[in-house]
Amino acid sequence: MPSRSAHTTSRVRLTPEERRRQLVGIGLRKFVERPALELSLDEVAAEAGVSRGLLFHYFPSKTAYHRAVVEAAGRRVLRTVRPDAGLTGAPAVRQIVERLIAQIVRRRASYLALVYGQAGPLHDQDDPGATATSLRAGIAELVCRALPGLDPGVTHAWVAYVEDRALHAGADTAREAAHCVAALQALQALEAAG
Repeated sequence: MPSRSAHTTSRVRLTPEERRRQLVGIGLRKFVERPALELSLDEVAAEAGVSRGLLFHYFPSKTAYHRAVVEAAGRRVLRTVRPDAGLTGAPAVRQIVERLIAQIVRRRASYLALVYGQAGPLHDQDDPGATATSLRAGIAELVCRALPGLDPGVTHAWVAYVEDRALHAGADTAREAAHCVAALQALQALEAAG
């Protein structure tokens, strides 16, 4: 018969910030497989080698934990689509678009869960689309930094357009990216003429 210690996992002492990052990281890995609202806190705690009660020491509620995972997923998308350092203008915008389309095509289910599947319990009832709005605003900000002078509201709407094109993209993502960049140029021309 194995000893009792053979069945226990050794607990690693982490700083509170390291433990919080570990728990969110586990949630992010699981988020790829299923929406954040379906994440089992028992599974997360077990994988981290901590009790469910200790998880609540770092996150006051299940909703707070889910919100932290969703916010981290949004930050990950923004890091992924950010253009290379020093790249500006149209080449930077093209890179943002290519990376966004590639991210959405590659991780379609988790992107849909991130943007569309998190309304309700994770957000204030006054703004059920906060995740989508926040993510689109972040991407629009990257585009506006690359091409100063763009209207932020128009750029935000254009990001939603790019997102929709990516969700329905076929295998030719380069063609989709070129189309989306041309659409932004057309919007710029309309803004300049108006």
